[in-house]
Amino acid sequence: MNRKKNIAILGSTGSIGRQTLDVISEYPGLFRAWLLVANTSADLLIEQALAYRPEYVIISSEACYGKVRDALAHLPIKVLTGHSSIAEVVTHPDVDVVVTAMVGYSGLEPTISAVKAGKAIALANKETLVVAGELITRMLKTSKSVIYPVDSEHGAFYQCLVGERSSDVSKLILTASGGPFRTWSKDRIATARACDALKHPNWSMGAKITIDSASMMNKGFEMIEAKWLFGVPHDRIEIVVHPQSIVHSMVEYCDGSVKAQLGLPDMHLPIRYALGLPGRLKSDSRKLTVADYASLTFEKPDYDKFPLLGKAFEAAERGGNAACAMNAANEVAVAAFLKDQIKFYDIYNIVDKSMAAATFVPRPSYDDYVATNAEVRRYAQSLINL
Repeated sequence: MNRKKNIAILGSTGSIGRQTLDVISEYPGLFRAWLLVANTSADLLIEQALAYRPEYVIISSEACYGKVRDALAHLPIKVLTGHSSIAEVVTHPDVDVVVTAMVGYSGLEPTISAVKAGKAIALANKETLVVAGELITRMLKTSKSVIYPVDSEHGAFYQCLVGERSSDVSKLILTASGGPFRTWSKDRIATARACDALKHPNWSMGAKITIDSASMMNKGFEMIEAKWLFGVPHDRIEIVVHPQSIVHSMVEYCDGSVKAQLGLPDMHLPIRYALGLPGRLKSDSRKLTVADYASLTFEKPDYDKFPLLGKAFEAAERGGNAACAMNAANEVAVAAFLKDQIKFYDIYNIVDKSMAAATFVPRPSYDDYVATNAEVRRYAQSLINL
């Protein structure tokens, strides 16, 4: 009998992390939550640890360490703190799959450690490849590590590409819901507050990614991620708005055929697929009934209303550390917008100015990415503080 797969969940208290635990609960004979990692959500992390009894628990915030340690002291669970602990524990020989569901830049260092250790990675943290796709791609060539995409769009690409020759791919067609502001005028969007942007019509996600969806920055990130995951240049990746979020993405081939992956807008589906590879896991979850959707519509994105899409293509075209700078500025700006410190289109203005001011490095090392991230964050914050 095969042993259970040991799953390390980086970001277990976030949306993807919680849904990954749902999938583990769905298949108790196949998976074990071996490592749970959270940033500051100590209470939920304690609750998860009591329910799943992992080998390790890591709370990134040292201020929360004592609370988590004391709450779990009666159990044989190793409790650690600090970001460096995450990068170390993911390399443990007992870890089979690392689910990287941490938010933003924070997922980069532990993902690099997992690649170096040859781990299977279920990648939900798209910023890792946005920031350092070139570096990660180089590392994968000399590692036993393999990356399985967890988000719905890249999981769709992965499934559409199975059994196909990469040379036969004409383009990737990346679908976007359009977010909560798809039907709003540009003038109305300019007045939007965080409470408006957090009302996504289809998906239930964390706050940061929901704001990125509202600005369509998320789709720009996904374009760059697809470039690195599938080796398709950015000028052969097309973004289309599909409000129903049923077609998760498509691949067009050289003969004119287009393959699409369809499913309900439910993140359990791509998580289940990524953890179940190389096969599929039977599920009793609600399935898509095609007849319920009399109309599936598609439209071109409005680059005037959503200018961050254009910045993403600009970053992909320039290469080097440009996307790293873009991501750093966006993270700072989104955090400020969520606190109602800036207006919605100030996110774009801060990203635009920060990218222009950043020191460009054409072939960055890991240290260059770290330096760029720090430099741009300082600059972006200075714009907010004006």
